[in-house]
Order: sequence, then C-alpha cells, then structure tokens
Amino acid sequence: MKAAIYYDRQDVRLEQRPDPVCGPGDAVLKTLYSSICGTDVAVYQRGPHTGHKITPGGEFGHETVCEVVQVGENVRGLMVGQRVYPYPLLVTGDTRRAGTIGGFSEYLLAKNVEAGRTVYPVPEEIPTRLACLIEPFTVGCRAARRSEPKPGESAVVFGAGTIGLAAAVTLQWFGAGRVMVCDLSDFRLDIARRLGFLTCNPGREDGNETMRAAFGTAPGLHGPAADVPIWIDAAGADSVLDTYMAQGKIVSRFVAVAVGAAARPVDILHLTYAQKSLIGSGGYIPEDVRDVMDIFRSGRWELEQLITHEFPLEDIDAALRTASDTDHALNVTIRFQ
Repeated sequence: MKAAIYYDRQDVRLEQRPDPVCGPGDAVLKTLYSSICGTDVAVYQRGPHTGHKITPGGEFGHETVCEVVQVGENVRGLMVGQRVYPYPLLVTGDTRRAGTIGGFSEYLLAKNVEAGRTVYPVPEEIPTRLACLIEPFTVGCRAARRSEPKPGESAVVFGAGTIGLAAAVTLQWFGAGRVMVCDLSDFRLDIARRLGFLTCNPGREDGNETMRAAFGTAPGLHGPAADVPIWIDAAGADSVLDTYMAQGKIVSRFVAVAVGAAARPVDILHLTYAQKSLIGSGGYIPEDVRDVMDIFRSGRWELEQLITHEFPLEDIDAALRTASDTDHALNVTIRFQ
C-alpha cells in the first residue's frame, strides 16, 4: 500500500508499506478521506515533539473515514463495503497511537475490532467527505459539553478552525443562544458567518466593545463586562486567557480545548472573587461521537463548506502547506477514492 511517512520538519514521503494482515478478530479498512489536523500541521512545520507523538519514520494521520474491505472470521456486526469511522483511541489497539493511526495510508488495521466501540458505522445520510470531519467535530463537541451550556446562553469561541467551529455548532445544538466566533483570519470568519454565527476579528477591532454591543453588559470584577457566560478557547494563543481574566463577567466559564505548550500563571484570588471557572477539555468519549453523527445527519448546517481544499494522497506535501495557510484555507482533506 501507499503510505505518507513522516520523517522531520517539512519532510513527508510517500512510500510503499506492507498491506495490513487481517487476524480472526480484526478488520482491514480502506481509507476514503482523511482530514489534516492542526497538530499534523504543527509537526510538519516545526518538527517532532511539537504535536501528537508522531514517530519519525512512521505513519500518521487520525481524522479519517474508511470502508471495510476485509473482516476476520470472529468479527460480528461489520460487513465488507460498510463505511466506518475509526475511533482513534482504540482502533489500533495501542492508545498511544491515537494521533497516528495511519490516516494518510491507503489501508489500516482495526485490531480486535468491535462495532460501536473501536469503529463506528457511518449513517447513510452523512456524505463520505463530510464524515472525515467526525473526529475533529467530536473534540469541539466535547469542549461545548464541558461548558455546560444552558438554554439560551450566549457564548464566544476563539478560533475559527474546524474544532472551534465544531464547538460553536454544538453549542447551538445543545440549545445555547447566540454564538460569536473570533479569529484573525477574515477568510475563516466569512465561513463562520455563512454558518450563522456572529464574528469578531480582534486584530482590527476591539473585541470587548464588539462583544458588549452584541450581547449587552453584565457585572465584571473590573467594571461592566460582556454578558457572555461561556468562553471557549480553540485558538491556543496566550492572549485568549488573558482577555478572559480581564474582561470575563462574574460567574462565567472558560473552556480550554486548544493545546498550549507552556505553563500559565493564574490569579486564583481573581477567580475566587469573580466566581469564574477554568475548565479543561481534551479528546472525546462515545457520547460525543453519537452527538456528532446526529448533528451531521440533521443537515441543519452546511458543514461541507468547512472543507476548502482537497488533494490526492500523492500531493500530501502541498496539502500540508495549504493547511498551514490560515488566511486562505480552513479544513484540507486527502482524497483516496
């Protein structure tokens, strides 16, 4: 099979690797589409140890939709020809490979496969290309769930990448009210607006004034604040937490889903007096997968517009470079069909 192999910074090579061998409890999956994750981009641009534990000389990629092409004799509940979403944490049998399941390879092996646990059948109503966004959407779904949204509550999401927009979509799916998406990329903000969200570009407008104008004001520790109880950081810039601490209203929640490399100081006294909450959100669990499947099946949002570029596997270098350009790209996918 052909497989994209990671070696080092801006060094990804297309190689021939042995086809997977199906054991009695396994399934062989043919990759149909794979999406490029922001951490794939980080490792491509900066080198090893800057994202998922991608091993130089190894396969990578984890946001994918596949077709079952072979099942072991002991496998139940899966059929050849069925489309599935491989659950990255469990599909390879090695939880350390959750970010490197081989999504940029033509085939992958689902070890000790179990429908509804290690792989999830994809409903017919979900287009195949859209299905490769199930994985990043589950991450955004988890962040939205961790914010514990109440009906009608307003929210602001920092970061208009796939995970940020997934969080915004899921907030509304859970019953939140108006949602604002903030980003420095006007290209991505335009897509957010087409999905029905308010937008703000903090690079050229005062975010606090924009939020107060959109949502009204509420008491803050340092004076009137935007009446926004939910803040979600899907951008990872240091300024996002700083902005929340300075401008977040009393009794509000901040969910961090973006991964930052450095430790950050936090004013605990401020959190106490303002009754604010800092909440971490990492990965996802089966209920998030089920919710994302329902969101995709609903057709409420035109979500395929998040995919702005598509490349064949042979052009994965160009795809990774394109995915690095946030001013002109959002989600970039690899097509195997």
